[in-house]
Amino acid sequence: MYSTLRPAGPARPSAAEANEAIRHLVETRVDDEWPSEAYEFLLEEWAAASRAEIAAAQ
Repeated sequence: MYSTLRPAGPARPSAAEANEAIRHLVETRVDDEWPSEAYEFLLEEWAAASRAEIAAAQ
């Protein structure tokens, strides 16, 4: 089974951290099995972080 990287506290990861977690998930998948739930979770984390970073920059 796959494990995802989770933040140590209540804060969400940055977009870069979420992107790195997605990259790690893709690179370490086993036997061509696609971990869709983990990927969707990380993609949502990345999207939320990206929106927050864009809003903070404006």
